[in-house]
Amino acid sequence: MKVRVAQRKMFLAGKWVDRDRTITVTNPGNNEAIATVPAATKEDMLEAIHAAKRGAEISAKLPVFRRIEIIQSAASYIEEEKEDFAVTIALEGSKTIREARKEVERCIQTLRISAEEGRRLEGKTIPFDQSSGNENRLGYYSLFPIGIIGAITPFNDPLNLVAHKIGPAIASGNAIIVKPATVTPLSALKLADVFSRAGLPNGILSVITGRGGEVGDTLVTHPDVRMISFTGGLETGTEIANKAGLKKISMELGSNSPVIVLNDANLKHAVESTVSGAFWAAGQNCLGVQRVYIEQDSYEAFTNQFIEQTKTYRTGDKLLDSTDMGPLINEREAIRVEKLVEEALKQGAKLECGGIRDGAYYEPTVLTNVPTDVTIAREEIFGPVVLLFSVDSLQEAIEKANDVNYGLQAGIFTNHLQAAFEAIQQLNVGGVMVNDSSDFRIDSMPFGGVKGSGLGREGVKHAIQEMTEPKVVCFNL
Repeated sequence: MKVRVAQRKMFLAGKWVDRDRTITVTNPGNNEAIATVPAATKEDMLEAIHAAKRGAEISAKLPVFRRIEIIQSAASYIEEEKEDFAVTIALEGSKTIREARKEVERCIQTLRISAEEGRRLEGKTIPFDQSSGNENRLGYYSLFPIGIIGAITPFNDPLNLVAHKIGPAIASGNAIIVKPATVTPLSALKLADVFSRAGLPNGILSVITGRGGEVGDTLVTHPDVRMISFTGGLETGTEIANKAGLKKISMELGSNSPVIVLNDANLKHAVESTVSGAFWAAGQNCLGVQRVYIEQDSYEAFTNQFIEQTKTYRTGDKLLDSTDMGPLINEREAIRVEKLVEEALKQGAKLECGGIRDGAYYEPTVLTNVPTDVTIAREEIFGPVVLLFSVDSLQEAIEKANDVNYGLQAGIFTNHLQAAFEAIQQLNVGGVMVNDSSDFRIDSMPFGGVKGSGLGREGVKHAIQEMTEPKVVCFNL
């Protein structure tokens, strides 16, 4: 499919602007250019921050019913243009058209939840007379917006993860500046467009396209930006935390997600869930299944079924409904994954299927007999590779699952209630999915991890809590 190269403008404080310097957005499936976007400068980001100071004042004074109307209207525009949004996601990123359509549906839901949570910005009364001498005092606290939020978003969910920043920010009366991933800015710009059409006042939202090295540091370090919401890798997140200074930080930094399969599990269901969880979006999923620990008596049957189902996956043209998995975001990432697999194989791992790269495509890959100290077992793969391990007991599985510097989510397949609760209590993660793979999520739940997987929680209601501050009021009568 030949795509015309479009010239896109960026959204700076409510105005669409272009620049002489541009960045070319390409389709990773065939390296064809699909659009150009402005390559913003430090001065552009400073302009956005300056405008956001006024935008934050406007947003804070915007009545709650207007915030709700604007967010709901934006969601309705997306619903009317679902296929156009889905094609944009599929063209600029790694997702197949079927995966992209699901992301669009989730984005609509994220915004509708944001609108609903906007009406629930509730405080609480405080019994000041709980201390002697305060009998004549009464009061409460309520939630106030923190001001300007800087959001840095990744390429793997270029629409819904942006909505997870913008929706709660507007619902809670803040201004927000989004720096989308350099390789996938088009979905974020389309989202800005629907908010503009929905009547969002100028200054509240900016989407600044450009390279992180040029504009990211300005956003992160500027004292007027009171919160940084970042989704991305651990190394970059650590750099941001070191640079940000005295401001709120919310970070989702990826994982090396484990799944446990016990002997009493429904193997067919466990295989279907973990295969999908491992290879969704070509494995470029922070919740993606990376390590599976199977109790010994079920190991052979599970492994055989897992490999058999993996071999049925169809890779190819992302815009075809028949395609199961697309490419990685670029060839460089595919080469990185290829090298991780080769390193593991040299150290004794066994290749059960896959392991073949063609440009940015890397076949769904299953490894067994993987040494626990190799990089691919300890770090986030962020590619279509899954590792299968045999364990003697639930306790061994839990200990091995915890033995990495990540803890976003985990899954366990069992029909034994006590085993499920043992895993819930002992797995050091932000979420445990029972009889689901680690990649299950709904957009209203608190989402985040421990250890190297991040700080704070997303999920609309919980993001709003991160984006507001309580203010206490006390009357002395």
